[in-house]
Amino acid sequence: MSKIVLVTGGTRGIGAGIAVGLKEAGHKVVVNYNADEESAKNFQNKTGISVYRWDVSDFDSSKKGISKVINDLVPIEVLVNNAGTASDSRFENMTLEKWHKVQKVNIDSVFIMSKLVYPSMIEKKWGRIINIGSMNGQAGQLNQVNYVASKAGMHGFTKALALEAAKYGITVNSIAPGYVDTYLISEMPDRIMQKILDASPVRRLGLEEEVAHAVNFLIDEKASWMTGSTISMNGGTHMY
Repeated sequence: MSKIVLVTGGTRGIGAGIAVGLKEAGHKVVVNYNADEESAKNFQNKTGISVYRWDVSDFDSSKKGISKVINDLVPIEVLVNNAGTASDSRFENMTLEKWHKVQKVNIDSVFIMSKLVYPSMIEKKWGRIINIGSMNGQAGQLNQVNYVASKAGMHGFTKALALEAAKYGITVNSIAPGYVDTYLISEMPDRIMQKILDASPVRRLGLEEEVAHAVNFLIDEKASWMTGSTISMNGGTHMY
């Protein structure tokens, strides 16, 4: 059955792949973005998916954005918390500013967005909150203390909220992708790319549509017994 889905950070990369995949599966999808207006317009023109601009790390901005989506459509039934950022450096060089920037976008936004859609999901006695984490939040990564902490926090948030939300018919799950073939990965030096491929038993990058497929599975009624879980998608690079 078709659902109303909001994908944050959904005009580029994995978020765009998720949005397109869910639209193709028959869902009514809208996406959020904050900074790159040109990419957002191109995405909307190409896909026909509506875009809305607000800062997911700011409560008031997000509240106004959610209200606009609700006024244009109906209350959001599925929230995909995909928006994220990175600001990498060695720990001895990492500033408090870099730490806070990543936490605000990657984990504060998950709290804010979930908080804003939660009441309507409770009222309907149905909802899906799906958080896009990271393999690095499970395995750790050099020069990413801030990013890894934020993604590990997202996985913990998922488990805790799932315990509270279950009685309302709301499931809360995470997906932890490894390296996915997006515009960001394409900018990596060849030597780094080769290391990534060498570390994967399947010897390839993940695809955006594969992550979208996992999201679509979690939306399905037949996945209603699955909550508080993290789906690891990394080609076998990290197993535990």
